[in-house]
Amino acid sequence: EIVMPLPGAVLDSIIEEWDLLLEQSWPTFLGCVYGFALAVVLGILIAVAVTGSRRLNLMFYPILIATQSVPKVALAPIILVWFGLGVESKLAIAFFVAFFPMVIDTATGLRSTPTDLIDLARSLRCTRFQIFWKIQMPSAMPFIFSGAKVAVTLAVIGAVIGEFVGATEGLGYLLDTANSQVDTPLVWASLAFLSALGMIM
Repeated sequence: EIVMPLPGAVLDSIIEEWDLLLEQSWPTFLGCVYGFALAVVLGILIAVAVTGSRRLNLMFYPILIATQSVPKVALAPIILVWFGLGVESKLAIAFFVAFFPMVIDTATGLRSTPTDLIDLARSLRCTRFQIFWKIQMPSAMPFIFSGAKVAVTLAVIGAVIGEFVGATEGLGYLLDTANSQVDTPLVWASLAFLSALGMIM
């Protein structure tokens, strides 16, 4: 049972600890939502800036690639020092993990706009903003939503990493505590709630 509890034991743990699991789901949910929302907003803004300016592209794109190659788990202790315990650390880690796919997918979508449409808009004397808002953004929407689907699951992972490293609440904290107490059914119950949270998001 310690190594692999029966499904019935996990279900019993969910029923017995239902209130605790729901209570610990809320801080994790907040960290995921805030981190994901910040990643979407800043990711789209930076992607627009990078695709709209060659100079900004040369400045920021290599930095984005370099920061993405750093394991986010390795950044977690530094983020904990910067932001301390609480939702801020979870938000920051969730943001860092979810940010990259939003930038890359949005930039790819903006660059994949058919050149014929852009040429047509220019021939009709559309402004740069009109071309961006009426042609490029609608063309990029499938890419943006594709990036958001990846980013939202990564935000859940980021929030849990933040709770593993340093937190006093949340499903990741509960999972870590239950694991240290060798309460394997509660560990699996926490994982079930995390999976449900990811699907809801």
